[in-house]
Amino acid sequence: MSDTQTAPTPTAGASLHEDGSPERLAIDTIRTLSMDAVQKANSGHPGTPMALAPVGWTIWAKYLRYDPAHADWPNRDRFVLSVGHASMLLYSLIHLAGIEEIDAEGNKTGRPALTLDDLKGFRQLASRTPGHPEYRHTTGVETTTGPLGAGCSNSVGMAIAERWLAARYNKDGYTLFDHDVYTVCGDGDMMEGVASEAASLAGHLKLSNLCWIYDSNHISIEGGTDLAFDEDVGLRFQAYGWNVIHVDDANDIGALTAALDTFRRTDDKPTLIVVHSVIGWGSPKAGSEKAHGEPLGEDNIRATKRAYGWPEDEQFYVPDGVQQAFQSAVADRGKPLRDAWVEMVERYRGDHPELAAELDHMLADKLPDGWDADIPDFPADAKGLASRDSGGKVLNAIAKRVPWLLGGSADLAPSTKTDIKGAPSFEADNYGGTNFHFGVREHGMGGVVNGMALSHFRAYGSTFLVFLDYMRAPVRLSAIMELGTVWVFTHDSIGVGEDGPTHQPIEHLATMRAIPGLDTIRPGDANEVAWAWRAAMEHADRPTALVLSRQAMPTLDRSKYAAAEGVMKGAYVLDGDENPEVILIGTGTELSMVVEAHEKLKAQGVRSRVVSMPSWFRFELQDEAYKESVLPDAVDARVAVEMAGSIGWDRYVGRKGRTITMSTFGASAPIAKLQDKYGFTVDNVVKVAREAIAKAGEEK
Repeated sequence: MSDTQTAPTPTAGASLHEDGSPERLAIDTIRTLSMDAVQKANSGHPGTPMALAPVGWTIWAKYLRYDPAHADWPNRDRFVLSVGHASMLLYSLIHLAGIEEIDAEGNKTGRPALTLDDLKGFRQLASRTPGHPEYRHTTGVETTTGPLGAGCSNSVGMAIAERWLAARYNKDGYTLFDHDVYTVCGDGDMMEGVASEAASLAGHLKLSNLCWIYDSNHISIEGGTDLAFDEDVGLRFQAYGWNVIHVDDANDIGALTAALDTFRRTDDKPTLIVVHSVIGWGSPKAGSEKAHGEPLGEDNIRATKRAYGWPEDEQFYVPDGVQQAFQSAVADRGKPLRDAWVEMVERYRGDHPELAAELDHMLADKLPDGWDADIPDFPADAKGLASRDSGGKVLNAIAKRVPWLLGGSADLAPSTKTDIKGAPSFEADNYGGTNFHFGVREHGMGGVVNGMALSHFRAYGSTFLVFLDYMRAPVRLSAIMELGTVWVFTHDSIGVGEDGPTHQPIEHLATMRAIPGLDTIRPGDANEVAWAWRAAMEHADRPTALVLSRQAMPTLDRSKYAAAEGVMKGAYVLDGDENPEVILIGTGTELSMVVEAHEKLKAQGVRSRVVSMPSWFRFELQDEAYKESVLPDAVDARVAVEMAGSIGWDRYVGRKGRTITMSTFGASAPIAKLQDKYGFTVDNVVKVAREAIAKAGEEK
C-alpha cells in the first residue's frame, strides 16, 4: 500500500448534492444548528463546523463504535475534536446521536447529554455547551480542547493506552480492547509544534489505531494560511511514518468512506486523511476568514439556508426523522458491540479473575489494597539522598502493585530517576512495556500523558523543572480536566550548580502554584518524598507536580522531629517552641538548612519554630484552626527560605516577615559557591531571623 494516496471518486448516488437525501438532511442539520448557535450567542466559530459537517457525519454515522446509552464504555472508539473552536460540530453530533448524560460520579442521570435548549445556550454561563469542549463538563467530550495541537497530542496518548490495554488484558478468545481514535484537526494544529512532536512519536510507535483527519481549508484568522504556512503537510507526515490519504472535497462522502476504509485496513502505521474543505461552505462568506471566528449575520444565514433548501426563518430546526436516523445509525452499531463486550467481560472474570479484578480497579480509578505496602521508610541519614533518588525508589515500590502507573521522561529518565527497574520499554514491537520514551519532546509528552490519563491510567511524565516552560500548557490542562497525572520535575533550583542559569529554575514554582487545582509538592527529605507520592496517588481527580532535587539532602531523624505524614496537610510544625519568637519556613533542600538554623537559634536562647511547607495547595485546604496552629497570627517574625522566586511568599510571612529567595537568575558555579553568593546559608538564616524578630519588636 502506498504511503500517499488519493481517495477514489465516490460512487453514483453518494453525492451530498442530492437534495433530500438522508445524508444531506443530516449534514445540513449539523451546519444550520452550528450557525444558529453561534448567531444566538453572538460569538463563536461557524465556518469550520459548516465545512466539516460531512466529515463528522461520516465518522459517526458509518464508523464510530459507540453506544450513546453508555458513553463511558471502555472499548468505545474515541472522537477528539482538536480544533476545539469548532465546538458546535461536536455539540451537534452529541445532540443528534442521543448520547445520555453521565454525572461526575459516573451515574446516568436519565437526561440527554445535550438537548436543543443546551445548544441554544451555547457559550452562556453554566451551559453544557461552553465555547470550547470541556472534559467532565459535557458527556461525549473526550478531552478539553481549544489550545491548538492539544487534542492531537491527547489522541496519541489515547491510542497508546489502547495498545497497552490490549497487550495486557486481551487473551485467547477475549478481545477486550481494540478501539480506534479519530481526531479532527486543522491548519492551526499542523502549525503548532506540539502536534508535530506527537505525530513523530505516533509514527515511531506505529500506532495504526490512530487516524487524524486534517481539515485543510487554507484559512486563518489573519487571512489565507499562505501568509505563514505553505508546506506540504502530507509529505511531512509521510516522513513521520504515517499513511497519508488525500480527499479533494470534504463533501465527497464516497471519498471520505474510502479513506476511512483504508485506515481501518492499515495495520502498521497511523493514518492522516488530508481533507480539503471550504470554510463556511454554502454561505456568502465561504472561503473567507470572515467565516472563521464571528457570526455570519442574520442576512447571510438566511441566504445560506436558502442555498441549502432550508426554511430561512427557522432557528435550530431539526427535520423530522433526522435525529432518530442518526441516533439509530450510531446505536445500532455500537449497542450490540457494547452488549457483547459486557458479556465477554463476565466470562473473562471466570477465566482470568486476577486480571479482571485489576481492570476493575483501574477503570474505577481506584487503587488496589496494599498499593503502598512497599513504600520504604527512610532511616535518618545526615548525608541523605537527592529527592530525585528517593522519588525513584518510591515510584518503583508503587509500580510493583499498581501496574497502570505508567510513564517516562523527555529523554531524561537516568537523571529524573523515573524508569521502572527491570521493566521493558513500550515500543512498536512491545506494546506491553511500561517504560515510556517520549524523546526530547516536553510539550508533546505532556499532551500524550494527559491522553493516557484520560484512559484511566495513573500516568506520569518527567523532566527538569526549568523545562516546565516547554510544557506548561498540558500541565494547566491537566488541572482544568481534573486528571490524576503526576508531573515529576527534578533539578529544582540553583542547586543544579554548574549548568548555570539556563538550567536553574527561578520563577517556575510560582507559576505552578498559580495554577488552580494543581498540587505542587516540594518535599524536604526522603520521607516527605514518600508521603508526597502517597498524596499524588490518592487523587485520581487532580494532578500533582512533584518537585525534586538533584543534590542530596539529609534524611531527618523522625524520632526527634514530627512525622513526615504532615505532608498530607501541606504544612506542619516540624519542631519548635509552642510560643515562638520567630517561625522559620522551609521547603525542599532548604528545609534541612532551616532546621540547622533553628537549632542554632535555640542554642542562643531564641524561641524558634520550624515549619515544613511542601504544598501551599494542601495547606490552603485546611481549616482555619489548623492553619493558626501552624502559623499563629500573633507571631509576626517569620522567615521563608526557598531557592526560587519570592512571589507568593508574602501570604505566609506577612508584611513584617522576610524571605531568603531569588530575585535574579542564577549563575554557573558549584552549589556551595552559589549558596554563599545568594544567602542560602545557615548563618544567613540565623541573621535574617534575628532581624525579623527585631523588626517585629520595633513595630509593636
